[in-house]
Amino acid sequence: MSQWSRDTAWPRWRAALAVALTGALASFSVGAERTAAPITPGSAPRPQTTPAPLALRVAKVVALDDRDTVINNAVVLVRDGRIVELGPASKVTVPDGCRVLDFPEHWLIPGLVEAHNHQASGGWGDLNDMVYQANPGLDTRSVPQPDAYWNETSRWGGVTTAIMIPGSGTNISGFGTLVNIGGHTPDEMILRAPGSLKIAQAGNPEWYFGGNGRMFMNWNTRQTLTKARDYNAAWERAESDPNAPRPAFDPIWHTFRDLFQLKIPVTVHTQIYQVVHATVFMVHGEFGLRTILDHSEFDGWKLGPIVKDLDIWTVCGPRNYHYDSLGRRFIGYTAAYWAHGVRRIGINTDSPVLPQNQLSTQAAINCWFGFLPYPALKAVTAVPAQALGTYDERGSVENGKIADLTIWTGDPLDPRSACVLTMTGGEIVYDASQGVRRF
Repeated sequence: MSQWSRDTAWPRWRAALAVALTGALASFSVGAERTAAPITPGSAPRPQTTPAPLALRVAKVVALDDRDTVINNAVVLVRDGRIVELGPASKVTVPDGCRVLDFPEHWLIPGLVEAHNHQASGGWGDLNDMVYQANPGLDTRSVPQPDAYWNETSRWGGVTTAIMIPGSGTNISGFGTLVNIGGHTPDEMILRAPGSLKIAQAGNPEWYFGGNGRMFMNWNTRQTLTKARDYNAAWERAESDPNAPRPAFDPIWHTFRDLFQLKIPVTVHTQIYQVVHATVFMVHGEFGLRTILDHSEFDGWKLGPIVKDLDIWTVCGPRNYHYDSLGRRFIGYTAAYWAHGVRRIGINTDSPVLPQNQLSTQAAINCWFGFLPYPALKAVTAVPAQALGTYDERGSVENGKIADLTIWTGDPLDPRSACVLTMTGGEIVYDASQGVRRF
């Protein structure tokens, strides 16, 4: 059986059959201990070890921070999973006993951040998000499969963080989970749950249950969000006024409180002008939610003059260009949004539509269609980290931040460059020197 099959396509009935056969064999074993607890592969706790202090010597650090720091002939010191110092090699003292890795011709940048991913878990065998048009009680926190094949391939491409969201076949498919691609256990992998609410304004849910129009889908999304908003408002009144009636606890709507308190964003599958327009004016404008315009494809870029002045994040992908039949030209989405003044702009792969390890390649394609290289590099690191609310810890190379770092043979946007080392939380989770990547 292939690695893909083992990690992503192992049906429940096979697992159940394996358990049944194991029990049957045990019952026939002569002298077997019948009181011993069953042992499940992977159930043993993973020893919690602190990586040794590490010094990375590189040709160039592109920090992608708010100061746009670039350091040539640089050293980055990592201790206890965090960056403790970075600067020119002539000014950074490497402590005694520190492990030193030399990359004299390589670039170091933060780990890439994927803001729209359906397969960061390694598989979706346990999740069906096509039950109702709105599934407000569904979330993905039980789905991650640490060290699965899809996670391994993501590390090859320098991806360290992703939002693992349900699909786009229904208007509200549930809550996503912010994950650490380098985690070896569910606790290590899950960074925040819920990580975001997934909404699909249109572009797939039309197929649900025989067909739906945009009028019904907008009504359906609005009435669901209205119920959640009213529930949160009732709890806020009770918390601020001891004399106010205390509402009944509802586990479905209670999760939405983080959304309406702006602790987590809503990631919206939205595309074409009319649908992006509905997202901007309903999800962001009417409900005041922290909104990420995911996809933003086709002629959605024409809303750039409006989006640029709003507290909205635009994350384009996976297909980052389209043929404008009216203008008889190809349009690069990020370039078009940028030309209209949109600066909070990111890039996604919509994995598995495109493999997540091609995130840097998608940034390069955007540049071919007119986007600028440095903003494109931020579009796969700092910007999606900011959009997902994790920029205080990830998305740039800065003192005190978690050491999610990647090292490349050259400019990460050059298709000839390759990621040779990926680190999450100070731990090396991919090292090209240890063997050829498997495909």
